[in-house]
Parts: sequence; structure tokens; C-alpha cells
Amino acid sequence: MRLRALLETDALGLRLLGGDEELDRSVRGVMTTDLRDPSRYLSGGELVLTGLAWHRDAKDSEPFVRILSGAGVAGLAAGEAELGAIPDDLIEACRHHRLPLFAVNETVAFATITEHVVRQVSGERAGDLAAVVDRHRRLMTSGPAGGGPEVVLDLLGSDLDLHAWVLSPTGRQIAGAGAPLSGPAGAELAGLHLAAVRSGRRAPHRATVDGVTYSLFPIRNHGRGAVPASRDVRESVLSDWLLAVEADAGDWSAARLDLLQGVTQLIAVERDRRDAARTVRRRLAQEVLELVQAGAPPTEIAARLRVAAPVLLPGLGSAPHWQVVVARVEWTEADAPGGTGSGIAGGPVAQALLEEILVDPAVTGPDSADRIAVAHTGDEAIALVPLPALSGARPEADEAGEEAPADGPALHADALLAAVRAPLSAGLADDGRLTLGVSASVHSPEGLRGALEEARHARRVAAARPGRVCAAGHHELASHVLLLPFVPDDVRRAFTARLLDPLRDYDLRHRAELIPTLEAFLDCDGSWTRCAARLHLHVNTLRYRIGRIEQLTGRDLSRLEDKLDFFLALRMS
Repeated sequence: MRLRALLETDALGLRLLGGDEELDRSVRGVMTTDLRDPSRYLSGGELVLTGLAWHRDAKDSEPFVRILSGAGVAGLAAGEAELGAIPDDLIEACRHHRLPLFAVNETVAFATITEHVVRQVSGERAGDLAAVVDRHRRLMTSGPAGGGPEVVLDLLGSDLDLHAWVLSPTGRQIAGAGAPLSGPAGAELAGLHLAAVRSGRRAPHRATVDGVTYSLFPIRNHGRGAVPASRDVRESVLSDWLLAVEADAGDWSAARLDLLQGVTQLIAVERDRRDAARTVRRRLAQEVLELVQAGAPPTEIAARLRVAAPVLLPGLGSAPHWQVVVARVEWTEADAPGGTGSGIAGGPVAQALLEEILVDPAVTGPDSADRIAVAHTGDEAIALVPLPALSGARPEADEAGEEAPADGPALHADALLAAVRAPLSAGLADDGRLTLGVSASVHSPEGLRGALEEARHARRVAAARPGRVCAAGHHELASHVLLLPFVPDDVRRAFTARLLDPLRDYDLRHRAELIPTLEAFLDCDGSWTRCAARLHLHVNTLRYRIGRIEQLTGRDLSRLEDKLDFFLALRMS
């Protein structure tokens, strides 16, 4: 439909305030927003409806209209209910950018305009689409009345007979209608979606899990304005939600595809609101982090923690323990092996990802990260995670900043990544890496600086390991692995090559399995009988293989020094 047709419909109550020479523009959709920057939800050709809640003073109009014009919207309709008359600065900004501007009488609901446009664009009543549009405003309403993503998912189920779920990038269920997806199914769908996004495939992505076909839609902006040429998909791929629909979208009409794209935009607005709720927790974490890194007096840090505790643990009767988690996401370019010259800021990516990782994967809903505060500095993200004070904790241990009892609700590095390793590896693809370190829990402000350094050291230990997604905990810092990250790469390569290359070459030529035999022999502490039993070999065969290893390397595996050298070489290889 044309913009001109809107003025010919008296029931819409629209008055043209400017842009009469642009009234032949085509309208391909409609969007309601009061965001200062709604660009991520615009695909071009929309009639944008706004209540002007974003307008605080005359300086706000120019950037808002510039964003709409750059996104290619058809026109702007501003409601008179909020401010009365439409501000002159908004009229002038629309004139400057040649954007048609309409005034919406306060007696006319945006839902009325939305439904009219949708009917005209689709060319038919289309009950399923009207059902979504009729409840557009309620979905956008904040608080319990709005219902959040579940409202639109319920509509998809009742009106279109579509089962759908909103998933996090790790596959955790944010919202759903009907039976929940199993954890493994959600993780697999998330991994398939991330792999498709990284490969540049056009959405929706078709996926089959356990014999069931799904269509996966990214919950972000779509169409022409989706990913500007200057934007790298890696900046958001590890933080965007997705919509999984139990159906094959390849069989759908264009109208139904447009409907689902609109649904993802509605959910994206809700996601934006949820993200805004994290602002306070992020700011608290940033303030505490800056104090800790600056060496502020413990009393000042303690005062800030007393402010943070009620926000992160409402109703907490006593001071919590705290753990620090450090994460780093690094990207490399294909033409820069071993380098990190991608130009992507790693801190914000790691921040969003760490906020998701720290949520129990079994917990559903978007508000489950309320007790997590994550800041970022440089290329690393730092989480301050509160744990309720343990009744069995020793007061003297608390004062010294020591670790909480082992049976407490502390975070463990291995457990954090167990459920998310597969989908995140798909999103990181061949050019990304996530490393994570976890500190022991501390109680006193004096312990936070040490906990931060401990978590950073643990992350370096994780970085020394192979794999796209690696973590290490504080308990590993008392072992030899603490030394490995600080050995220069060229020294590591020379050391492992000198000891292991002769064995690898021999294995390639003779299929002798000397490397697996060496690993098993060291794991069995040099016990011939236990090692032979593990490898299902006769002891004499094992002795022959060990003899061959000693002959090829010039080492003696009865000597502790040589055993240790082989052990370290295997760990570093």
C-alpha cells in the first residue's frame, strides 16, 4: 500500500505534518517503538508508530529521525497523547530528512493503525496474523500485563498450531509454549543455528534433531538493515537469542514467513528490555572491579559490596561469599595465524557470554541471571558472583579470605562449561576461542584482589590447553600446570618436538602406538602389570614398547626426571 492511502482512511485519524511530496512511498509493514535507537528492529519500508516517550528535549529529534531515515522506513506517525502537540523540532527533523510525518489523534489506538496496515499489505483478513497484531500492544506493555515472549508464543500455538521456543545462544530455554525442549535438544539446536550463522547461510535455518524438523530464526533485526556492511557477525553471534519453531519453513508462504519475522522483532524488543535490567548489576560490578584493581582500602570496597549484595541477593540476611570468574573471547584472522588482529572488541562479547554461562542451564526464563554481575575491561569480562554465606564456614577463614567449605554452593570450572561447550564451539567456529578461569570463594573485601588475580591465572592455564572452549579452576593453581602458560611458545614446541616427534614418526611408519603406550604407562605410575592390563597387552609386549621408546629418545623411564619430562611434554603437546 501507499502512504497516501492512510490519509484517505478517516477512521485512522491521521494528519499530515510534512512530506507530502513523498506520499507515494510503499508501506511494507508497521512497527511500534519508543526506543531511542530502534534500528536493529527495522528492515525498511515500515510505518513507524511512536508515543514520543523517547523525546526529552529538542536535541533528541534529529538523531531519532536520522536513524529512521537511514533504515529506509516509509514514514513516521507520532501520537499526541504523550506530549499533546507534536514538537516543532521533530517536524523540522523530518522535513530535513524528507521523512513523511503524521500526527495520530489521541483517540486513535496504535493497534487500530497497525491492524489496518497489516490487512492492506497482506490483501486479506488472515486471522492468524490479525491475532498477533491485536495483541501487539499488550505484548509491548512492561510488567506482568505484557506477558513477555510467552504471549506471542501462545498465540503461535493457538492460532497457527505452531510449537515454538525462545532459546539462548547456549540452548537454554528462555520461553516456550507447551512442553519444554529437553536440555540436549536445545543445546543441539543452538549449535546448529550458530554454525549456520557463522557460515553465512540465510535464515531461517532448517535443522533436524531426534527425527523432528525445526526452523530456526535469529531474534534480531532482519532484512536490508540487519547486518550493516561494517558490522561483523561475530560481535553478536554469541549473545543473540533464537526462535526455534517445530515446522519446516521451506513449505511456508511468504505471508507466514513475514509473520514469523515480525514475531522475532517483537521478542527482540522484549530482549532489549531484559538487557536494560542488567545495567544496574553491570554498573555495580564495574565499580567494585575498579576499586579492587586500584587497590582501594578494604573499607571502601566493603561499603560498595554492601550496596551490591541487596541487588544481587534480595532478602539475604548475612554477607555473602564471592567468587570471581574471568572470561576472554579471542578472534583470529585467516591471514594472521596466531594473531588476534580481528579488530573485534572482545570485552563486550565475553561479558554477554559470561552472563549466559553463569546461569544454571536447567533454569528457564530470562530473569534467571538476576544474581550475576559482569563487568568488562579491555578484552576480558569479569564476573562477581555472590554465594550465600555458609553456616558452617569458619569465621577466621572468612577474615583471611580463604576458600569456602567444599560442600558449599561454589562454582566449578568444569561444570560451568559442560552443557554449553558444544554450541559455543559451533559459534566460535575455526577462528574464535573462549577461555575461562574461576577463583576460590572469599568473604572479606581483602580477599577480592587475590581472587581476581587467581581467576586470571586460572584463565591463563585454560588458555594453554587445546580446544575452542576451555576452563580452569583455582584448585589447579597448586600444581605444575600453573607453570605451563608462562613457557614461551617456541620453547614449548622445541621441548615437545625433541621428546615426542621420534615417537610420532615411528608410530606413523609402524603403527606401533608408542605415544598411547607412553601415556598409559605414566598414568599407571610406571606399574607394568596395571599398564599391561589397561592396554590388554602381555607384560613382555609392554616392556618391548617401553624399550623402543627409550631407544628412540635416549631417555630412561625408570628415572623420575625422564618420567617428568615425558609427562610435561604430553601435557604441552
